Amino acid sequence: MTLIELGLYFALLSLLTFGGVSSVIPEMQRYIVDVKGWTTAADFMHLVAVAQAAPGPNVLFTSLIGYGVAGDSPWRNIIRRALAPVVVGLTFAGGYIIATPHTPDWRLWLIALATAAGVLRTRVSPLWLLAGGAVLGGLLL
Repeated sequence: MTLIELGLYFALLSLLTFGGVSSVIPEMQRYIVDVKGWTTAADFMHLVAVAQAAPGPNVLFTSLIGYGVAGDSPWRNIIRRALAPVVVGLTFAGGYIIATPHTPDWRLWLIALATAAGVLRTRVSPLWLLAGGAVLGGLLL
């Protein structure tokens, strides 16, 4: 029930928001901290700061607020397990698109397979593997 109330409140604020979510942060804090007491002012600002540091749109902190207000849910693990095959399929689809820009090229497939093996078999950061794939692509192509 709390998440539904929070979602409805955020939906109402979305009708008043001009210039991005930053314009309604004070009202969100007033409602969530002062009116409802779902979190403290310090925790609210920590959530905003974490969202500002993360890549992506600033509005992502609303999901952190929802998680903080409602806590963990038994549905979380169910949804995560259900979405895992979708993420794997989308990742393979992206790899296929990258490895076959015009016509299939064995060199691109070799780079893609070597990178996938590196991700699965080592603890090397994917960024290093991406850089290695770029260098290998520059040499082979």
